Amino acid sequence: MATRHLLPLPFVYKTLPRFRSKSTATALRRPLRSSSSSSPMASSPAPKKVLVPIAHGTEPIEAVITIDVLRRAGADVSVASAEKDLRVDACWGVKLVADALISDVASTTFDLISLPGGLPGSVTLRDCGALESIVKKQAEEGGLYAAICAAPAVALGSWGLLKGLKATCYPSFMDKLPSDVILVESRVQIDGRVVTSRGPGTALEYSVALAEKLYGKEKADEVAGPMVLRDQHGVEFSFTEINPIPWKFDSTLQILVPIANGTEEMEATMIIDILRRAKANVVVASVEDELEIVASRKVKLIADMLLDEAVKLQYDLILLPGGLPGAQAFSNSEKLINLLRKQAESGKLYGAICASPAIVLEAHGLLKGKKATAYPALCDKLTDQSYSENRVLVDGNLITSRGPGTSMEFALAIVEKFFGRQNALDLAKTLVFI
Repeated sequence: MATRHLLPLPFVYKTLPRFRSKSTATALRRPLRSSSSSSPMASSPAPKKVLVPIAHGTEPIEAVITIDVLRRAGADVSVASAEKDLRVDACWGVKLVADALISDVASTTFDLISLPGGLPGSVTLRDCGALESIVKKQAEEGGLYAAICAAPAVALGSWGLLKGLKATCYPSFMDKLPSDVILVESRVQIDGRVVTSRGPGTALEYSVALAEKLYGKEKADEVAGPMVLRDQHGVEFSFTEINPIPWKFDSTLQILVPIANGTEEMEATMIIDILRRAKANVVVASVEDELEIVASRKVKLIADMLLDEAVKLQYDLILLPGGLPGAQAFSNSEKLINLLRKQAESGKLYGAICASPAIVLEAHGLLKGKKATAYPALCDKLTDQSYSENRVLVDGNLITSRGPGTSMEFALAIVEKFFGRQNALDLAKTLVFI
């Protein structure tokens, strides 16, 4: 057995305390205005309203994680397109469908507005006059607003909404923040009612901070727990490997990622985004009758093709994201199961994360003679649980992992197996994961 380590590069952060720390909790407990009026007849307060604008070239990891985590917290999240259509072609070929256009939500009062990064998405958000007006009104009225990656510099900074505040952003955009901004290199920076962060690799931390800002520490911890987050962000990470074999491909690495209604959108998006960054040809195939699926937290994703077409192709690796309803849809797809069986029987590579190792692979005998891990609450369904506590586990031609909070490690372990440690380290740094 070998434990493989991705070591941190010599990159120094001025890191904030973790979200469970007393100091951060205190900083986050400042009162927020509420968009809902109180009523003696109401049994519970109305959900907090959140706006997440997206555009062509938005970084999908940052957008999808924010939407997913805040919906887990109970927020009413409106995903609004800054384009003329609801469909948005995000970075790395990830196709999203918004709930509304920016113009449709211009008169809505929000408890939080969060801008994802990515280029040219951040530029489009900056140049959207309707969005600028919405965010400036939010700031004037003392509302909470936030941005990640390029967006703090490109959008908030350009609009003059970071003046005199401590802020961070994607490392290569730090020098583009206005001179009246106090620059910090925190992974997540909170200054009053403004939250900023650095990139895809900090998006989970950022989103949990936003949940705490909206709902308090107890709710943020409740949301964070089931996601299997890392104990310490930004440090080295590892994967466990047993029965090691070389992972090889011919000219271009071919990977299949099926999706279905109820697929966990964070897991799917991180896998697709990161492996495409590594120059793999990732085919996203819908097991439903349509290309568009509605994921577990109602993020709408568009596949590249239907599974009927995808099964005609050859793949070096097949990867199943989790999400319980999505995993059940995979398990019920005879075509997908037959494809997985052929993949495994021929000694080719396959993998799964979260619910899928237990609900799909175990249920169809695809873990026979293999060690695997899965979502913690589903590990009791694994016949062999001896290695189930590992965050990422490679057993020969099989890779498995635990949940949304292990997805980036899962994808980077795949990068390392195919392309070597240094390439994985370089990509991890680009993502601001380490």
